[in-house]
Amino acid sequence: MSATSASAAKPQHPEDGKPWWKFAHVWLILAGPVIVVIAGFVTAYIAISKPDPVIDPDYYRHGLEINQRLTESQKSLAPAITGRNHAATPAQDHPTDR
Repeated sequence: MSATSASAAKPQHPEDGKPWWKFAHVWLILAGPVIVVIAGFVTAYIAISKPDPVIDPDYYRHGLEINQRLTESQKSLAPAITGRNHAATPAQDHPTDR
């Protein structure tokens, strides 16, 4: 076989000999993992730079005190709430005081 017949057997592609980074599909495949790694670094930075606040060691007692204050404020508002409920009730549904 001659040199011309050997070259005719193997067709030449215009992208033969290009380096791997010049193919678009390579970057499409690498983009996903690269984005995940960058997002991991961003998440680590946020976690390190803005730590969670420390919970009060006596949180249960403070919660009970808050609940007690809320119950006391509800008792003091009872007449206002009752009046509001009666104002929103239609006139025919009001209880009669006869």
